Amino acid sequence: MTDSDRRDWLIELISYWEGGVNATRLASLCGIGRQQATKDLSAYRGRFDSNLNYNQSQKTFQPTEHFVCRLISGDVAEYLDWVSGQRAPATTDSRVPYQCLRHPARRVPAPLMRKLIRAIREQRRIEVDYVSLSSPDHDGRVIVPHTFVNTGLRWHLRAWCEKSRDYRDFVLSRFRGEAELLDLSPQGADQDVAWQTEIELILAPDPRLSPVKRSVIEQDYSMVGGCLVLSTRAALANYLLQEMQVGFKVLDGTPEAQQLILMNVDDVRQWLF
Repeated sequence: MTDSDRRDWLIELISYWEGGVNATRLASLCGIGRQQATKDLSAYRGRFDSNLNYNQSQKTFQPTEHFVCRLISGDVAEYLDWVSGQRAPATTDSRVPYQCLRHPARRVPAPLMRKLIRAIREQRRIEVDYVSLSSPDHDGRVIVPHTFVNTGLRWHLRAWCEKSRDYRDFVLSRFRGEAELLDLSPQGADQDVAWQTEIELILAPDPRLSPVKRSVIEQDYSMVGGCLVLSTRAALANYLLQEMQVGFKVLDGTPEAQQLILMNVDDVRQWLF
């Protein structure tokens, strides 16, 4: 992929998910001059003339109603991986073969994402419809989002929920319908106690394993003194334990399947589901 191809990909990614892109933003992101960025935007429109229109009042290229994903997948994870710094187009060819697991795509409407992104950046309230397994019917809520969270298998949105009067995690793919941006809110990330609290999870090999098998686990995780200490935000502790396949309520019947246990469960219990 050439530098020009990477910039075309970025133009399409940002305009689609954020609702617009201009030469100043593109130049800043790519480390190029504004004149080159302007040329790149013109070149992209030359290739895909039905995708972007120029909004003179906002001085921004915005997606048209006929926008078609040409260079991006349309999967919201692609944008979130980029904006969180986890993904960028490769600059060199890989010298070693590798394969990554592909999780099922979680479809999130771009118009909704644009409003969520704006709500985060401007710390605004937003009215949304949300469904869950406990409330499968559309449930209207007003939330104040502050952070997108990748839990490994899917993306969540961390937000203050006015209905629950607490900070909650919302699965991105479970929002429905239209969203309405509202006014500013004082409920940002700074007020989210579980988000601001750092805790330690102390993991160790399942004691039911034989000494030889425990040694294998210790070497897998470079344990010190037979323990692995992981620091995390309290709000993310459950997701980290799930990723590590650590059950803290009931031990798996097979220690080889359990492998790890949480040693300090009493110390962190208040932060666990």
